[in-house]
Amino acid sequence: MVRQRRAFTVIELILIVVFIGAFAAISIPRLNFAIISRNKADVVARKIVTDLRRTRRLAISNAATNTFGFELRMVAPVPYTSYKIADRTPPPSTVDTLTIDSSVSISCVGNSFFWFGPLGNLNTGSGTELTVSAEGKSFTIAITPATGTVKCVEN
Repeated sequence: MVRQRRAFTVIELILIVVFIGAFAAISIPRLNFAIISRNKADVVARKIVTDLRRTRRLAISNAATNTFGFELRMVAPVPYTSYKIADRTPPPSTVDTLTIDSSVSISCVGNSFFWFGPLGNLNTGSGTELTVSAEGKSFTIAITPATGTVKCVEN
């Protein structure tokens, strides 16, 4: 009479775990983590574009009761580690904040705040461009002052 095997032995399971561990030890150092950092730049750039458009939309939709507008402000120190969206009605109040991954670098052309008025345009003194970069991949985000239009271009 022949017995049928219904399970693995402990030795077989240990050998499988050892083989998987050996394959992992060989393959992990070969992974290209720079790709992950480059994708972080893409994600942060898209998030900033979304939040700039959100800030502009808040300024337009609250124009009847808020003539001061809303702003997206990069929070010091440089390199920037976070930014906030604020209602500029006195006293100014923070609507939302976002922390930026430390592997992503952000630089601003002009001022480090983007202040949208009730018509959706950028107010005088606001920055008009910022660059998001990580591991050789960079994006330029530009805001047209007259209309508040936000565009993102990969460099």
